[in-house]
Amino acid sequence: MRLRSAPAFAALAATALMATACGGGGEDAQEGTDTTLVIWSDPERAAAIEAAAQSFADTNGIKVDVQQLAFGDIQGDLLNAHQAGNAPDIFIGAHDWTGNLVRNGAVQPVELPEHRAETLDETSVQALTYDGQLFGVPYSQENIFLMRNTALAPDAPETFEELVEVGTSLKESGETSEVLSMAVGQEGDPYRMNALFTSAGGYLFGQDDEGNWDPTDLGLNSDESIAAMEKIAEYGEAGQGVLRRSIDTQNDAALFFDGEAPFFIAGPWNIGDADAADLEYAISPIPGFEGEGPARPYIGYQAFFVTEGSANSALAQEFLANHVTDPAFILSLYESDPRTPVQLEALEEVSADDANIAAIAEAGAEGMPMPSIPEMGETWEPLGKAEAAIIGGADVRETMESTHETIAEKIGG
Repeated sequence: MRLRSAPAFAALAATALMATACGGGGEDAQEGTDTTLVIWSDPERAAAIEAAAQSFADTNGIKVDVQQLAFGDIQGDLLNAHQAGNAPDIFIGAHDWTGNLVRNGAVQPVELPEHRAETLDETSVQALTYDGQLFGVPYSQENIFLMRNTALAPDAPETFEELVEVGTSLKESGETSEVLSMAVGQEGDPYRMNALFTSAGGYLFGQDDEGNWDPTDLGLNSDESIAAMEKIAEYGEAGQGVLRRSIDTQNDAALFFDGEAPFFIAGPWNIGDADAADLEYAISPIPGFEGEGPARPYIGYQAFFVTEGSANSALAQEFLANHVTDPAFILSLYESDPRTPVQLEALEEVSADDANIAAIAEAGAEGMPMPSIPEMGETWEPLGKAEAAIIGGADVRETMESTHETIAEKIGG
């Protein structure tokens, strides 16, 4: 990670602003109020970002233009715009885009002062670090968790086996129709399944001594990963029937909110509907298997990036370093779009007012950042189909070894 001391970073910003006043120079072609800092945001956070950016613009004698795009379109549109030479200065995105953005030369390292980095959750900073350099400033995280109907299951299960025992008893008594509502679907769902897969000892990509994801260490055909999926298969359609392909993201929430399942593998996006539903619920970590490791759900981080080649690079860097790490800004973003902050002071404040935020953060304590290497994109479809097939009763070793070969060919490993 590249960290710059506060005095050095202040000098960098001052130099950039002096160049602006003098008619530009260096990389930044800035001329007073003719300079416009362009930021791409999704609609949910645009107003909060514009308010903070406008204050920054007024202070620095520049203009700001916050342009709204659907979040799912930002990465692809950014790569196209960068190639065409009309990309924004700053954009909001997901941490797992980092590897692809770096590979395409579309983002520049962020020089974050150490005293600012220390105000952020350490894992979030690591997640935005690629090949030893920080490429974005994280501001929020999201992870899945266990939601339970407290009228049916008053206590949080300590193990997956305990969850199954409680859920099975309720199903056999006719109180529910499902033990657990966990989306699998016909195409599988590796994002959700990772929590159980890792608890049972499986792994997708290994990591080197410095914690960097290693695409050459693909682990799906390892004895550990095969054993993990054999464990999961015990709860599939040919086993106890807890995990089923008929439950997917189209009906998983409805099963829980309608009282048909006591437990639900949910995400922050389900909180609004849960609050509106006629039930009492509680949030806790997804339990791991008895005698095995903890369940490790994927954690996704939202972050701000600076585009490589930005005409306003120094100003964009200053905005990320001094505003994206500011608790007041993070709290304004939270009001617009409630996501768990990674800025520690902001997290403490919102957790005191919202028990769900504290519970979600706790549920992610054992989580793992989603791998940010470009090769990750080649794994979702084949791994999902493999997991769905295994849930449906397919031979575990044969399926995992075949899937390993398919992915290895795609990524050249």
